[in-house]
Amino acid sequence: MHVSRLLRAMSVCILVAGTHAAYAADSLTVVSYGGQYTASQRVAHYEPFARKTGIEIKSVDYNGGLAELVAQVRSGSVSWDVVDVEMQDLERGCSDGLFERVDLDKLPSGTDGKPAKEDFLDGALHPCGVGSVVWSNVIAVNDPAFAGRTGPQTIDDFFDVAAFPGKRGLPKRPNALLEWALMADGVEPASVYEVLSTPEGLDRAFRKLDTIKDESVFWETGAQMIQLLVDGEVAMSTAYNGRIQGAISDDGKPLRIVWDRQIWNADYYAVVRGSREKAAAEDFVRFATGTEALAAQARVIAYGPIRRSAEALIDPKIAATLPTASVNFQNALAFNAAWWTDHGDVVNERYAAWLAQ
Repeated sequence: MHVSRLLRAMSVCILVAGTHAAYAADSLTVVSYGGQYTASQRVAHYEPFARKTGIEIKSVDYNGGLAELVAQVRSGSVSWDVVDVEMQDLERGCSDGLFERVDLDKLPSGTDGKPAKEDFLDGALHPCGVGSVVWSNVIAVNDPAFAGRTGPQTIDDFFDVAAFPGKRGLPKRPNALLEWALMADGVEPASVYEVLSTPEGLDRAFRKLDTIKDESVFWETGAQMIQLLVDGEVAMSTAYNGRIQGAISDDGKPLRIVWDRQIWNADYYAVVRGSREKAAAEDFVRFATGTEALAAQARVIAYGPIRRSAEALIDPKIAATLPTASVNFQNALAFNAAWWTDHGDVVNERYAAWLAQ
């Protein structure tokens, strides 16, 4: 993301008036994924919270996962206060006692007056965390590969190598991919995980993947995925919407997002069990997941705000590029982190064997 865009966003960010609240804490350590994502959090959440409360936010980057968190909590030497986590890690961490429980009744209402429990998307409120952004697995198309004719518009097109020839980019992990294989094979989004839970359904998904394997190039990171598309090595690829939108908006790349049956996921703020600044950390989570803060973040990065009331505060041109826009979200599938927690080891092993064949 260009620095100029962040600076513009800062000029329209949340204005906080009044005196600083009285807190014992003078700083909080908030852990996230770095890069453009943490930059968006700094502009929309960290700095406005610091202005409001006088509490400095110390930002720490990590690569996800729970290993460091487990070490801190188990040793009783906790140095992190708030962690940005994906649902699968939130589920595991909550079960293992790594996060404080959330008092959902204390979450602020939306700016439209709607209670928090009605304003957040389904699945955004968890006993151990509060959702902040929606990001999606989508299909990205390199439009120059289809010059002079209509390119892919649906998930079915992605799996149709006869009508839409060209290399496909696929991830070296099966998450979201197996779901798309089933949907392209005729399974309705609402039934995907039920079907995938059966041996027959899993076989069906892999048979569908077989139909495009010979036309596929496999990537490990978001950066590799973007490079394959930009260099024309693949005509289309499974992708992360934020990466693709950044390449389109900031770098002018001739890429396009196919929103058909997007598979959406969410990130959550969670307070670390044993934080010495628990009260201030909880206040930060409530602030950062308020309507204004989520809208402010969506203005600087192409992740959807997880509160419905935030969309009204976002420029319509920007809102249209987000996964939560109504036209983009109409047949979306929610990523089932609990399913992957229960079945992931077996499925990952089978997918690795499939890759090696």
